[in-house]
Amino acid sequence: MGKFSRDKGYRVENNLRKQALLHEGIEAIRVPLSGGGSIKGDIIINKIGGEKWIIEVKCRANGFKSIYDWFEGNDALVIKADNKKPLVVLDFDDFMELVAERG
Repeated sequence: MGKFSRDKGYRVENNLRKQALLHEGIEAIRVPLSGGGSIKGDIIINKIGGEKWIIEVKCRANGFKSIYDWFEGNDALVIKADNKKPLVVLDFDDFMELVAERG
């Protein structure tokens, strides 16, 4: 991975961590080495004393355009590949509200 890509990944992960910390009672840390160590994922988010959510972050210039198009105007998007489990796409702020409520 080149320096530009690594720096971009760090910026996106760190900005999401900071955005998560704006929510009261939420802890968020960026995983050292972006999941390259014993802890997988890029960010760990949880309500203080609650269940930890391990988050993998991917950022592409236009690689997710269709996902954004499908999601627009909806509360959530479910995507599924053959022989894989369905995944839910949510707005990050909506996800943070769910984490804060769940505890």
